[in-house]
Amino acid sequence: MVWTNRKLNDLTDIQLIEGCLSGKSRFQELLYRRYFSFAMSICVRYTKTPDDAMEVVNDSYLKMFDSLKSFDKSKPFKSWFARILVNTAIDNFRKSKKFNSHFAMDVMPDSDSQEPEIDQELNAEDIISLFSQLPDNLRITFNLHEIEGYSHQEIANMLGIETSSSRANLTRAKSMLRNLYSKNVTTESYNE
Repeated sequence: MVWTNRKLNDLTDIQLIEGCLSGKSRFQELLYRRYFSFAMSICVRYTKTPDDAMEVVNDSYLKMFDSLKSFDKSKPFKSWFARILVNTAIDNFRKSKKFNSHFAMDVMPDSDSQEPEIDQELNAEDIISLFSQLPDNLRITFNLHEIEGYSHQEIANMLGIETSSSRANLTRAKSMLRNLYSKNVTTESYNE
């Protein structure tokens, strides 16, 4: 069968996966392109810079292509790939943790103030900017618990920390995000 660009773009995930498994690089490229934005949206939450996120995305794609033969085609590809992305981001964190074994635990002073009033809508860039200011351990714990839905016990097992450390990291992350929002976003709105 002759594959035109239109036909290639209309392929299902399973058809792309089967093409990848048969060694066709065009199918790998199409699968990469189809899920690139999705992959970046996950990895940017676990890294400090877009370049770091790109490294995790590419590492994840390599792992995914290596593991594709074990993919259960009766399950959704997207959730299987999301798991690879998160696990690769955590592996990247652990690897960098070896070089940065000291974390600043109290980067920002605790605030007993009330929740900041939200008087404007945040765009994605504002949120990512605030998020990138969190220390790695706090950002990853926040992601795993609040966005991915993992329990503190699961997070502790993934990161090799105590359950109480996971809880403390989440509390610190939320506090820092509140403080960062108050200092950065509300200040910017008054300066405009």
